[in-house]
Amino acid sequence: MIRYTVADDNGTVSFLGPAHVMKMLVAACARGAATLDDLLEFSVRYDDQFSRNVLDGLAIFDEHNSRENTSQIEAVFASQPPIEWPPFRVFNDVTRRASTQPGHTGTIVFNLRFKRIVQVQNSYAEILRRDRGRIREGGRPTRMLYYYDLPSEWSLVP
Repeated sequence: MIRYTVADDNGTVSFLGPAHVMKMLVAACARGAATLDDLLEFSVRYDDQFSRNVLDGLAIFDEHNSRENTSQIEAVFASQPPIEWPPFRVFNDVTRRASTQPGHTGTIVFNLRFKRIVQVQNSYAEILRRDRGRIREGGRPTRMLYYYDLPSEWSLVP
């Protein structure tokens, strides 16, 4: 599991996902994702379940938390290990610190506004500008592949 933190003009969110999601999100960036919604919408074609799971988790977060009151998610942070935290929005110092807690294989930040991907910690595999990934259906890998070529205006920070 990797912690993915995504920043766009509307704010920042953080969520955990399997390592294969890394390539999906880079492929979505290569397709021109400018917002979290774009990133997740473009990713659906690579894994039909993952994006929906993130959006469902954020909907639950939004039901119980607000920019002014994050006591519910803070209780989760205090009672569960970081690898079990649900998707959340970054609203304050507590949630910002939480967004830097790595999963088992690292933390990657996708800054969509500045077209920058920062591999804070990544022990899974190096992000490549040109690569391929396996399409998943129902959470299972298929024999179909997708390919991407990340444009040069995107910065990859090791």
